[in-house]
Amino acid sequence: MALKGLVKLQEQSRDGSSFAAVLDLVVHLNHARPMSTSAPAVAQSKVPVGARKVGLKVVMMSPGFVYEPYSPRGHIPFWKRWFTLSGWRRTKEDIILEMKNAYAVSRLRKKTGYTKKQFYDQALKIYKEVNTLMAHGDTSSLRKILTERMHSTIKNELKRRQSMWNSVHWELVEPAVSIRTLRARMIGLDKNDLDKAFIQLTLEFVTKQVSFSQTSRAI
Repeated sequence: MALKGLVKLQEQSRDGSSFAAVLDLVVHLNHARPMSTSAPAVAQSKVPVGARKVGLKVVMMSPGFVYEPYSPRGHIPFWKRWFTLSGWRRTKEDIILEMKNAYAVSRLRKKTGYTKKQFYDQALKIYKEVNTLMAHGDTSSLRKILTERMHSTIKNELKRRQSMWNSVHWELVEPAVSIRTLRARMIGLDKNDLDKAFIQLTLEFVTKQVSFSQTSRAI
């Protein structure tokens, strides 16, 4: 199962040597007929009699945005959840969010043979690749796996860093402390064909990392 497209890496917290980050990944379900944001939209219509049919191969790596970005849900007391109107509304919202997660994962499992271990292993490889390219200052390679907005943000950060160091050494201490799925969403492209869709997963990585500059200063 190949992961494609959107990578949005965001630092969440630091605790000693532990590092938590969020990685948004996109899987395209419809491998037979991929779409593309780089090509102009083509309206589907009947081909006139005598017209020549021309095949068009278009590739879409990512929808280019984070659908329903994840944000932590604040804790509410037990009494408020079950004995107030606002608590009931919140409980209903939480149930709907979990149902969306379950539906997206079930579609992913059905269409791609998704398994959590396999997916997390591939996601960790992407996580390592992004961080390694950032450490090397390789903006050209980063462009291929980051959204335009994220690539612009990372590029500006690298420019500031390169005023002190051209590159740094970065190393991931394996295995990761923990990996978990925070959110799963399905982005449909055709309401009449559920297979034409993207599944977007937001994962949290808690890891231990080692990084230092060319002058051996810890970063």
